[in-house]
Amino acid sequence: MMKQVSIFLFFFLYILNLEATEPKLKEIVSGMTNPWSLTFINENKLLITEKPGNLILVNLNNQKTKSLKHNLKILEDGQGGMLEVLYFKENIYVSYSENRGNGNSSTSVAIAKFNDKKLNFKNIFRAEPPINSGYHFGSRMVIKDKYLFISVGERGKGMIAQDPTKHPGSIIRIHLDGKIPKDNPKFKNKKIWLPEIYQIGVRNPQGMDLSPFDKKIYITNHGARGGDWFGEVRYGENYGWKILGWGGTNYTGTKIGPKWKPGFTKAIKYWVPSIAVSSMIIYKGNEFKEWEGDALIGSLKDQSLRKIRFKKNKLIEEKIIFKGTIGRIRDLEIQNNSGKIFIITDQGSLWRLQK
Repeated sequence: MMKQVSIFLFFFLYILNLEATEPKLKEIVSGMTNPWSLTFINENKLLITEKPGNLILVNLNNQKTKSLKHNLKILEDGQGGMLEVLYFKENIYVSYSENRGNGNSSTSVAIAKFNDKKLNFKNIFRAEPPINSGYHFGSRMVIKDKYLFISVGERGKGMIAQDPTKHPGSIIRIHLDGKIPKDNPKFKNKKIWLPEIYQIGVRNPQGMDLSPFDKKIYITNHGARGGDWFGEVRYGENYGWKILGWGGTNYTGTKIGPKWKPGFTKAIKYWVPSIAVSSMIIYKGNEFKEWEGDALIGSLKDQSLRKIRFKKNKLIEEKIIFKGTIGRIRDLEIQNNSGKIFIITDQGSLWRLQK
């Protein structure tokens, strides 16, 4: 009996020690201009987008950087520019604010075969209609099986997110070559929806990831004054913007709507006041085994990295890993073999988080 108690105490103290270990941050590259997204090409090389329109190849072995040429027509306007980048099977996917002329732009996605000299991109999706606005492009991407999921912000137009005949304010699902899946909601029970739309009613989704555990896709979304949230992407459903306010108010201080009501998708976690959520990952790796299955979520406003433990869409615990240490966190990714976490900040740096 005493032996069993001793073994239990050993493992209990071991777990406590794991949780108490302070992660270490190391700056890898600095001096970038408004970096927005990163993706690993392999364990030693990664690509970073800069919002003004640049694609930067980083060699982790020697910390050298190289700017890659490309053919995209980008309109850097407010929150728009070169946004998400995603490497998959020798292809590079990018989302960006496409210059549609006369000050109009759209959240668009293009694909190119990777090489380290010039990338010749071809568009596979553009959000319609083009809008003259520098707000709320959304613009994260996730690949699940044979599908590409894209978050499209509502461009500051509010109730457009409730109009499924327009793309802004929705989650998109297309095939990896841009073709439209024949089992999307339009072809089931949402006849008036555009064929690319998978879910509606989002405002400005700034993070999205596929869980390697339950194979579901999760997103983070900016509210207005309050009402940021973390939740699941769900087929044919509606997150309610701008019927719902998610606990926030308009910037003028006026009320938007209830936090949630039946008939709309309910988030797992709401933040009131807002923390200005950014990118997120569902962690899986050897570096922080005790975090497996948890969501790691960045913040722009309080410059924090938060860990969300949840189960079956129910919040269990929220913990701040660090806060106000490296600046406004824009994106984070896991280095697959090591499980170390790489983070970029609006201040222009690439950081590594490890034990």
